[in-house]
Amino acid sequence: MLRRLFDRMEFTKGLGFRLGGLLSVAILPIGLISVIQTLHLSREYERSSEIALLGRTATAAAGERALLQGALGTADALGPAVLETMDRPQACSDIMRGFVQRTVSFVYASFTRLDGVTECSSVPGVHDVSDDPAYRQFRDSPGTLVTSSPVGAVSGLPVVVVIQPLYRGVDLLGYISVSLSHDMLRSTHVAELGTDGARILTFNNQGQVLSSDSEPLADFDEVLPRDKSLTSLLSRSETTFRDYTSAGERRVFSVVPVVPGLVYALGSWNRADSGIAGIDITRRTALILPLILWAASLVVAYFAVYRLVLRHIRELRGQMRRFAIGDRSAPPPVLTDAPAEIEDMSQTFHNMARILIRDEEAMEASVNEKTVLLKEVHHRVKNNLQLIASIINMQIRMIDHDDARRVLRSVQDRVASLATIYRNLYQAEHLDSVEADRLISDIINQMANASVGPGGGLRIETQLEPLVLMPDQAVPLTLLATEAFTNALKYSGVADPQSRPWVRVRLGMDGPQHAVLEVENSVGAASLAESTGLGSQLIEAFAMQLEGDATQEADDRHYLLRLRFRVENLAKRETGTPGAVVLTSASRPGARH
Repeated sequence: MLRRLFDRMEFTKGLGFRLGGLLSVAILPIGLISVIQTLHLSREYERSSEIALLGRTATAAAGERALLQGALGTADALGPAVLETMDRPQACSDIMRGFVQRTVSFVYASFTRLDGVTECSSVPGVHDVSDDPAYRQFRDSPGTLVTSSPVGAVSGLPVVVVIQPLYRGVDLLGYISVSLSHDMLRSTHVAELGTDGARILTFNNQGQVLSSDSEPLADFDEVLPRDKSLTSLLSRSETTFRDYTSAGERRVFSVVPVVPGLVYALGSWNRADSGIAGIDITRRTALILPLILWAASLVVAYFAVYRLVLRHIRELRGQMRRFAIGDRSAPPPVLTDAPAEIEDMSQTFHNMARILIRDEEAMEASVNEKTVLLKEVHHRVKNNLQLIASIINMQIRMIDHDDARRVLRSVQDRVASLATIYRNLYQAEHLDSVEADRLISDIINQMANASVGPGGGLRIETQLEPLVLMPDQAVPLTLLATEAFTNALKYSGVADPQSRPWVRVRLGMDGPQHAVLEVENSVGAASLAESTGLGSQLIEAFAMQLEGDATQEADDRHYLLRLRFRVENLAKRETGTPGAVVLTSASRPGARH
């Protein structure tokens, strides 16, 4: 079925289409290799991009890491001083206040007992922080803690609190807290991330957001993975992943530890941004690029084949078509700029055309020569027949016997008719066809002028349609028309003396393949007598030669001879000798003359 479908589509038979199909199959392995390699490179690039994203997140959180690690170290360093001045709250507070004043990174420092009371802090006075969330977190899970507070319990500022437990031996006394400004932490993010759609936030090991590059802090929800908690991301530390945000935006996320076990950074990048769009584009080009290369290869291959083969084949085809329809002015030129194989083919066609032109010229010259000779033969035959007719005419003048004169006159008419036939043959433009209507018209005029004198009262009517026949048919048809017309002239008459005798001759087609010759004359009482003779035998012989059917109709007013014969096709006729006439002695009852 598929093959029949291709057979109906003509363009599939072209060399260009089939070559394109073969090239497609040939390029297919290369395309598959290209796809595999491109996908491999895409994965490698994607992996490199993921590593770069991890590094970028780590770089963006580097400033915060330094601040938090510094805060942890500071809290550890304040521990011995607090232990020495714990029973002197004022001295302890002076140490805390002096520490905060000497640094720009911290906004508050304090020591809080287990009961939630702070007497040693950078802010003078005794403070009860038992309601502070940071205190509650430490109380529930004593240990090192980094947490965030939108409103500090003592400072009243949005801060990130770093808590270190304080022990004396094995006894837990409380904790030392150091507060960092949230704005300071956020500034480090902005300085590192730039403006290409990247976002970052830090969170502690309990899933609490510590800082974000957004302002206010609550705006970070739009860059978090959808339906995932921050604590669930701890297992994805040191890795990247892709997910949708709550707003439906596709982003790439990376998680890196800032303070191992305590603080983590979550980086978020928009996939449409230039920083990471190369990952998706590379995947698409894994399929698009081979298709582009395949199309380009086909175009280049087709152009090359067109330049090297197709245009030369089309030119050679055009030369063959022009030569086939008869352009013989000169041999077609050789395609010298074509490849060697096509040039050799063109040279072969050139040689063949040159030989054919030479042979056709020789054949045409031979045909022209034979045509001239044949026309000369026809001309000489016509002259000889006219000479014979003239001799017979001279003999008629010398004979006094009426019957002998009548017989010689009949022979003279037949010879003159033959002469007219051959005159038309050598005057015809084409010897393989004769205008039968014109030939019969000439013979009728000739016989009428010779047989019917002025004032004879005989009316001759002709209705001759154009009819072109081969000489093999035109000659016997003309001779039959001559005998029939002679017969009609001889026996024409009328029963009523007031009427004029008449003769009618009709020639025309009877259907697509048959022709009809009718010779009709008026008859009188004296002309109805039947007779047999040479004329009737000739008519019968000519009808048989034409393979036609001759019929006769007669009554007291007219006589009709009708011949229906098949017209041979000029294009399919067999060669024969023009003018050959076969005579037989057969006759039919009722024939006249």
